[in-house]
Amino acid sequence: MSPITEVEGRRLALSNLDKVLYPATGTTKGEVLHYYATTAGALLAHLRNRPLSFLRYPDGPDGQLFFTKNPPPGTPSWVTTVEVPRSDDRAARQVVVQDLSTLMWAANLVVEFHTPQWQADDPGRADRLVIDLDPGAPATVAECCEVALWLRDRLAADGLGAYPKTSGSKGLHLLAPLEPTPSDEVTAYAKALAVEAESVLPHLVVHRMTRALRPGKVFVDFSQNSASKTTAAPYTLRAREEPTVSTPVTWEEIEAGRADPGLLVFRAGDIGARLGRYGDLLGPLINRNRARPLPRR
Repeated sequence: MSPITEVEGRRLALSNLDKVLYPATGTTKGEVLHYYATTAGALLAHLRNRPLSFLRYPDGPDGQLFFTKNPPPGTPSWVTTVEVPRSDDRAARQVVVQDLSTLMWAANLVVEFHTPQWQADDPGRADRLVIDLDPGAPATVAECCEVALWLRDRLAADGLGAYPKTSGSKGLHLLAPLEPTPSDEVTAYAKALAVEAESVLPHLVVHRMTRALRPGKVFVDFSQNSASKTTAAPYTLRAREEPTVSTPVTWEEIEAGRADPGLLVFRAGDIGARLGRYGDLLGPLINRNRARPLPRR
C-alpha cells in the first residue's frame, strides 16, 4: 500500500518511494520528491499561473518517456486546471501548479515541468523572451557560453536584461522579462537576433534547425517563443542519466564555463546550497518592475 501523507490539508498517496529512477546515481523516487519539497519556494514562483506540459518518465530516463499537456488520468478534483486555446481553434484544459500540494502530486507522477512564455490569464501574450542555446557535437556548453555572452550584450543594447540558466541537458537558456507582447512578435524578434548572431559569429552559430548544419556549432533556437511551445522550467529535474537540474546561474559562472564546462552541471543535491548562497537568480523574471517593452526593429 502506498504511504499517505498530508500536504496543506490534502491527502496524497505517494507511490514506489524506494524505486530507483536514476541508476547512475542510485537516486530514488523518494529523493526526487524530497528535492521538489525542499526547492518548492523557488520553483513554485516560476510555475504559478502557467499552464503546464509534463514530460513523464515514471520508469526513469531509460524507460518510456511521454509528453502530455492534458491533465493525467486520475487527476484529483482539487488540482486547478485552466482552459487553454489550441491551434485547431478548440480549447483544452491544462494543469497549473499553484501550491505545494499540487506540486507534490505532480512530482509523484515523475515529470519534467515545462511552461509557456505566457500566463494563463493572458494566453498568447509573452511576458518573457527565451533563447535556447543547443550545442551540436563536438561543440559543448562551452561554446554556448561564448554565444550567450554575445547575446547578453546584444540584448542589453536593446534595453533588455538577460538572465541565464542551464537547460539541465546539454545547453543554456537565456531569459528576459517583457511587458506582455503577442508571442508571434517576440518570436520574430528572437529570430532576428538568431540570424544576426549567425552573421556575426558564423564559426559558432546556426539559426536553422537542419541537423546537417549543426555539428560543431550552437543552434540558437528562437522557436520556443511561439505561443504553442514550452521550455523546461527553472529548477525542474531532467530525464537524463543523472538527476540534473535546469539551474539559474550567474554571468560569472557563464564566463568560467567557457574554459570548464563541467562547472555548469548541477544535480539535485547542489540546488539547496545554491539557493542559500544566491537566492533565486531568476527572481527578476517575476518582478514586473524589471519588465521592458519588446524592442522594435
